[in-house]
Amino acid sequence: MSEWFENDEFWRASGPYMFGEARWERAVDEVETTLKLMELSPGAAVLDLCCGVGRHALEFARRGFRVTAVDRSTEYLTEARERAQKEPLEIEFVQEDMRRFSRLGAFDAAVSLFTSFGYFQDPEDDTRVARNLSESLRPGGKLLMETKGKEALARVFQERRWHREEDGTLFLEEAKLLDDWGAVEGRWILVREGQQKEFTHWIRFYSAAELKALLREVGFASFQCFGNWDLDPYDQNATRLLVLASKP
Repeated sequence: MSEWFENDEFWRASGPYMFGEARWERAVDEVETTLKLMELSPGAAVLDLCCGVGRHALEFARRGFRVTAVDRSTEYLTEARERAQKEPLEIEFVQEDMRRFSRLGAFDAAVSLFTSFGYFQDPEDDTRVARNLSESLRPGGKLLMETKGKEALARVFQERRWHREEDGTLFLEEAKLLDDWGAVEGRWILVREGQQKEFTHWIRFYSAAELKALLREVGFASFQCFGNWDLDPYDQNATRLLVLASKP
């Protein structure tokens, strides 16, 4: 039985709402912040794991970095390639499952952004992804992970919510907690012009302490946590979880 993220129609239908113009614009500042945290110099090798349509990969490449962008979605990679070719930008695009992608000591830095972690029902798969990231970094390499922290999620959690997109699509979401806050199962319903599409997804969310413990287990050290892209502390006001980790 296939897993939810293997449903290409989910990514096809949700892509226009996840990667709208505002999110493309925010990617510029997000890369700027990432470079500030990592203190990278142009020419460094950067891995963008689960790159999606290439928002961050393209911005890294514009700034002179050697970028490898990995995703499992054929359509997302096609869009990212087309955008790169128009500029033009030289980026290596790789279609692969994040549980399998690993290049021993190939990168100076790696990013996993926009809640691209925790998709697997077997927690060992999350550990495998984290280990792949660790093994792919050179000594002294840095990783930035950005997701929704469990603490921030608990503060704003709603079982049901809805909104209307700019194109008129009615977007309804139902969320259910599983395994004592171990994961969240979501049901998305998109209604537009009398047509309805429905999808389910499943994500394991981590607290800051849990994510640091997992990264420490696979070889990372020297952690910093932030509560948003403005790099405010990860406290009761956090809206996102950013973890910067270093490879010894």
